[in-house]
Amino acid sequence: MSLSDGRRGHADETRAARIADIVRRESGSLLDYFARRTSSREDAADLLGDTLVIVWRRERAVPEDAAEARMWMFGVARRVLSQHRRSSGRRHALSERLGHYLRDSERPPESAEAGDVRAAIAQLNEGDQEIIRLVYWDGFTLAEVAQLLAMNPATVRSRHARARTRLQGLLTPAVGEEVR
Repeated sequence: MSLSDGRRGHADETRAARIADIVRRESGSLLDYFARRTSSREDAADLLGDTLVIVWRRERAVPEDAAEARMWMFGVARRVLSQHRRSSGRRHALSERLGHYLRDSERPPESAEAGDVRAAIAQLNEGDQEIIRLVYWDGFTLAEVAQLLAMNPATVRSRHARARTRLQGLLTPAVGEEVR
């Protein structure tokens, strides 16, 4: 290790200690900043976390002077909040458009048979329900389902066969039972 490497390592440690001190000192103020500007403490905490990640990633850009460093961090926080508001606005607008689309599109009434199928599927375990839905409702092959669920294809095939047998038993009227 050369002398310059030793100085650089010491400088990095000093800078990291300085950033840690600034973060400790300003985190509460930054959290309050976000809490006053967001609808929930959880959002405020998430935004603080996003801000601190940027501070640590850009530690070399943090000014040496404590007051300037504080201003710099609040500038970062302001940009993080602005980005949050823009993305929240886009999410809200998309949600509104989707809501209008779903309200405006007519869905045919569900038949009694469809209700029976849904009820029978609900009696399967969650994993088997998902396999059945992906195959029959979403049109995936068993190999694609295995890939989507990160499962062994043989496992998906056997679980699919077992689920189909169980569904057949649930949907086939018992002997002597009247068929609708």
